[in-house]
Amino acid sequence: MYLGDTAWPDLEQYFQQESLALVPVGSTEQHGPHLPEATDAIIAEGFAREAARRTGYLCTPTIDIGVSPHHRQFYGTTWADAPAFRTYVESITRNLTEHGIDRVIYVNAHGGNVEHLREVGRRLRDDNELYAIEWMWDESIRERIEAAFDSPGPHGGPKETSLVWHLEPELVHTDRLEQARDGGLVEFGGDTGRVHGARTFYDSIDNTDNGVLGDQTDASAGVGAELFAAACDHLVELSEWLAARPFDALMPESHVSERS
Repeated sequence: MYLGDTAWPDLEQYFQQESLALVPVGSTEQHGPHLPEATDAIIAEGFAREAARRTGYLCTPTIDIGVSPHHRQFYGTTWADAPAFRTYVESITRNLTEHGIDRVIYVNAHGGNVEHLREVGRRLRDDNELYAIEWMWDESIRERIEAAFDSPGPHGGPKETSLVWHLEPELVHTDRLEQARDGGLVEFGGDTGRVHGARTFYDSIDNTDNGVLGDQTDASAGVGAELFAAACDHLVELSEWLAARPFDALMPESHVSERS
């Protein structure tokens, strides 16, 4: 069920019977010369809507501007300052409790959002108000991604290219895949941009001239469909697991007492 398409009288039964919501979270930022700035929002909403369709759980509208100042040198990138982003997401999440929601999955597709979504989830849990967790699609299928691509790249690489190619093929500039690869950084590892153990870069452009990493020529719509299906299975299973948990079991433990 997609909240934005539904009239309020038709939502009453859902809120009387269910207490879980899927909240897609993306970004509006550069993804190289071949992908749209809405890449992360497209991916997040794609997963959340499909999981909602398969499970019957509620999918909210997408939060499509995230924490992206590290892409600011590229035209069109739009971001929220981290404190404002956290406040906004927390406010939206808290108001879901007015309708009986007490558990949320942030279906996230932007790495820059992760720590902030985790912080919001901690605040809500510490207040014993709601349990919210962050889920990122590529973290759920790491082995599949590694098997599919020699150089998957953490941003704008073949894994994201393949997913958008599957979800919104008309938005992928397939004639620019070689340009994306040749103008970016193909190999990105733990030592990239580090000097004597220190991470010396702050912005995307510090490592890659055109903003992307990995080998985009390895992408395909077919691989995107396979990755989407595999990751969506995990999101569906996570949703079912979370819905089945007693609320008290999701809240913080009380103080530890000495046991004899």
